[in-house]
Amino acid sequence: MKVLVTGANGFVGAAVCRRLQREGWQVLGVIRREATLPDGVIPRLIDAIGPQTVWTETLAGVDAVVHLAARVHVLKEHTNDPLAEYRRTNRDGTLCLARASAHLGVRRFLFMSSIRVNGERTGGQPFREDDDPAPVRPFDVSKWEAEQGLQQMATETAMRTTILRPPLVYGPGVGGNFLSLMKAVARGWPLPLGALHNRQSLIGVDNLADAVAVALREPAGQCETFLLKDGEDVSTAELIREIARALHRPARLLPVAPRLLLALGGLFGRRGAVERVIGSLQIDDRAFRGRFGWTAPVPMETGLQATADWFRRRG
Repeated sequence: MKVLVTGANGFVGAAVCRRLQREGWQVLGVIRREATLPDGVIPRLIDAIGPQTVWTETLAGVDAVVHLAARVHVLKEHTNDPLAEYRRTNRDGTLCLARASAHLGVRRFLFMSSIRVNGERTGGQPFREDDDPAPVRPFDVSKWEAEQGLQQMATETAMRTTILRPPLVYGPGVGGNFLSLMKAVARGWPLPLGALHNRQSLIGVDNLADAVAVALREPAGQCETFLLKDGEDVSTAELIREIARALHRPARLLPVAPRLLLALGGLFGRRGAVERVIGSLQIDDRAFRGRFGWTAPVPMETGLQATADWFRRRG
């Protein structure tokens, strides 16, 4: 099978490419500029992913597409309408690629969405596939709108579509807030999160890549959506302790009441960010496990240790 992967040089994309190669498939990696790809991945250059992108040559002979590329940041000083910028890439660019794929005979299309299509936080019940979507931030709105377009397209074409909504992804090469948290633990900074008893679902990058391979390997329905995660949930405090253990550092956790953290967050205009840190976001992934007979191959402890080892090597 010949598989085209967008965002192939990214954190998730590189792991997905390596995992698909282990299936014996030929992997083509879409990149925007000259970039380092895993050995054996055939580069395909595209200037930008948007509503007018021409995919004809890139998709020639392709059996399956794994669409990982997305716009994840929009600087407010560069636009008055961030949602429009997210839509251009994440919705319109996705649907342009999907239409071209279906027109050119691609049989399978896998779209990487986000658990935050379901919402920002869970209360007493984990998120499920059949929950009413409740995206809040522009990025997540654009992902949900792309999902809706793919669902409609699936009724009009023979191409089979799979949508995955992962939670926070960690692993070697991670960036963003997870990397910032690791830096704080490594430097021994005291963190005011010791009183948290929330529950968070996560997924290791190698587990996510494995799930992509399994989903492509098995027969697919017309358009299916799945939530997936590692096999266990943790509190923010437990996660910090696990990171500290893997880094051979003490976990310096201060037991500050969540209400005080929210008050401080509001004072500094960061209440939403604080809510995401201290709140729960849990996933019920029984549908994916049951449909594909899948179990996350890498335990969280092992994945966090690999992440810590990479962190130390990078200096």
